[in-house]
Amino acid sequence: MSHDRAVLAAMFREEWRLHSRLFGGRRFAAFPVFVALVGGVTAWALASTGAGTGTVVAGVHVLVLLFGLQTGSVGLVGRDAMRGLLDDTTLVVFSAHTLPLRQRRLLGLFLLKDVVYYAVLLLLPLAVAFAPLLALAALPLLWVTLLWTFGLGLCATVAVVALATRGRPGKLLAALGVCAVVAGWLLGLPVVAATPYAVFLAPGLDTAVAAAVPPLALLALAAVTYDPEHEPPARTAANAYRAWRRRVPAWDDPVFVKTMLDVSRSAGGYWKVLLSAGVLFVVSAFLVSLAESLVGLRVLPGVAFGSILGLTAFTTYNWLTQFEDATTYATLPVDTAAVFDAKRRAFAVLGLPTGIACYAVAVLWQGASPLDALAGLALCVGLQAYLFGLTVALAGFQPNEFLFDTVLFALFTLAVAVPLVPVLVVGFVAAPLTAPWALGLVAVGLALAGIGHVLYGRAVPRWRERYRA
Repeated sequence: MSHDRAVLAAMFREEWRLHSRLFGGRRFAAFPVFVALVGGVTAWALASTGAGTGTVVAGVHVLVLLFGLQTGSVGLVGRDAMRGLLDDTTLVVFSAHTLPLRQRRLLGLFLLKDVVYYAVLLLLPLAVAFAPLLALAALPLLWVTLLWTFGLGLCATVAVVALATRGRPGKLLAALGVCAVVAGWLLGLPVVAATPYAVFLAPGLDTAVAAAVPPLALLALAAVTYDPEHEPPARTAANAYRAWRRRVPAWDDPVFVKTMLDVSRSAGGYWKVLLSAGVLFVVSAFLVSLAESLVGLRVLPGVAFGSILGLTAFTTYNWLTQFEDATTYATLPVDTAAVFDAKRRAFAVLGLPTGIACYAVAVLWQGASPLDALAGLALCVGLQAYLFGLTVALAGFQPNEFLFDTVLFALFTLAVAVPLVPVLVVGFVAAPLTAPWALGLVAVGLALAGIGHVLYGRAVPRWRERYRA
């Protein structure tokens, strides 16, 4: 037990030092305050528009569950990290290769660290943000159920990753389990009754036991099936470099080809880009359903889905720069501007089509009108171009690192909210869409694309000078 406490304390110190070194201790420590303020304003705004408290609480539980699933996907990054792709970064969770520590126990301590860390950094401020809607006595229960929900998502992803270490049978079992949960929900089975949200609605021993079974079962499944000695089978790949250059002969850009190969040969390949877009698709569907229940009218599906799916630009750019470092090119005759141009080309080939494909599915599923579909397409493309330029301007090659930089994250949030919120309001109240409104939304999409282009053009010289210094 003393060893476990020592390792756990080292993990907490590691997490704090990593983020405080990146952003500065005060800026990182202010992040929970920022979350509480933004969450409180959002809760107050939703209450002012007539949203029921139960609907808002249910929504935040869904978002926290998705966040837990995303956090658990460290398994994908972890496989790459253990192959040395994190350069000079060595995390305690991977120290089983050099120290007499069991990898399975290290993984368990790492998950415990994540739960405790995010319980204070993110989930406690989220619970406090609901003070305008809930009685103060209900806030501790909300914090517990949010933490519980986060743990459920974390355990689910870890169980899937553990099953994947057992080869094709394990992957098939994981797929069947996911399909069974989705089918049960679609058939109207009481799936929600076995979640922490049910504990918030009706606190009691019965609901607590029912909600405790899924995460405990998933943890047990992960512990039994996880193979710490698992090594993915060796992969061979043909020389795809020339093939990629032939696919886009007009560019003839070796750095672009390298970017595409980096993504394809990392864990998850191109599928992880589609998976990230799929998470936003689910969030979009939930928000559209929530908005329709609030306003009592049919929301414009093209405008709503197009606006929200435009946010896929950030996650795609994150994958494109996942293993990038400006110092990598310091010894090569490659200008920093050329690297940024390669990322923009890769985004055009990989990011834009992914967002448009998800949008097309949404439009066909929701039966959007032609004007609505056209306006939503313009917004989807325009917002993607805008967010790409904005992310480059704020983060350079490290978009994932600035998420916990309170100042930069606040700027990013404000810059996203300024165009997105008014457009969503139009999509929620302007049905049926008329030709003038549609032309106006198309113009907004074109303007956002232009602003993104300007942001990118001004950011690249600045980053070039900064990386050169």
